[in-house]
Amino acid sequence: MRYQRLGNTGLQVSELCFGTMSFGSSSWRPWVLDEAESMPFYARAIEAGINFFDTADIYSLGASEEITGRALKEYGSRDELVIATKVHFPMSDRPNMSGLSRKHIQQACEDSLRRLGVDTIDLYQIHRLDFRTPPEEMLAALDHLVTSGKVRYLGASSMYAWEFMKLLSISERNGWARFVSMQDHYNLLSREEEREMHPLCLHEGVGVIPWSPLARGHLAGTRRSVGDGDTTRGKTDGIDQRLYASAVESDEAILRAVKEVADRHGRPMAQVALAWVGSKPAVTAPIIGVTKMPQLDDAIASLDIELTPEDIELLEAPYTPRAATELGRPALGPTRR
Repeated sequence: MRYQRLGNTGLQVSELCFGTMSFGSSSWRPWVLDEAESMPFYARAIEAGINFFDTADIYSLGASEEITGRALKEYGSRDELVIATKVHFPMSDRPNMSGLSRKHIQQACEDSLRRLGVDTIDLYQIHRLDFRTPPEEMLAALDHLVTSGKVRYLGASSMYAWEFMKLLSISERNGWARFVSMQDHYNLLSREEEREMHPLCLHEGVGVIPWSPLARGHLAGTRRSVGDGDTTRGKTDGIDQRLYASAVESDEAILRAVKEVADRHGRPMAQVALAWVGSKPAVTAPIIGVTKMPQLDDAIASLDIELTPEDIELLEAPYTPRAATELGRPALGPTRR
């Protein structure tokens, strides 16, 4: 396993980030693995040298954080590990239980610390923007977590590049801690972040840690067609259909290209698709989500693949642009600030 800095920070993270949305409680989502089933995946990840773990308070409504905390204490060395979690989505339908107000950020951080069983969160990320809260309130609250020692670094997730630049500017003007990472939706079926977000991150020294690098399994070649509902997750996710069901002809051509390159290298399609994401200069570490051990082994093995310029040209040629609503973020509307 190789390690590199997260953006311009001195923080060293593995070239794969281990996502934990699949681990928690099957009562939250039917495809989620319960604790006993989850533990071997954490053990294998740490054995392979992965030190970067991403969770969120919304995952299984806190159970994922609890399992992640127990697993990392059991199998890892806290000083070597980088624990990331996120805040924004509703933990209940009651007032002040969602969003990015000062109140919710502070109480959500305390709850995450308790569930993870740690004194400090290495990377605390906003899971999305909250358009009802002034950005100054959100950023000041996040800065307070850093200065109080409860959080070491700050990260953001899917938004428009102009929104991200605005937040970076506000933090800089006020001398507040800036975001050091961007968790965006990026894979061979969704490359819109290459237009503005990734150049911005490279310029500002922000590390990119893409979510869904295998397009919810489509790029692994395990589904009959793009946007189908063959798997348990495909039938219950909902987001899957919104993200990958509109540019079917182009996407099918991309899948054929992935298979062709995979056959050239004698590797599974998932390894090639992950190798492509990891080869991009803005990307620090793709976030991998697994429910079967061979999926984790594929992710680890993808680090050994060297794609040629010809491979990359073949993989990228069929792509067609996507609408903004397919990027894991809302379209522009009258309620946006």
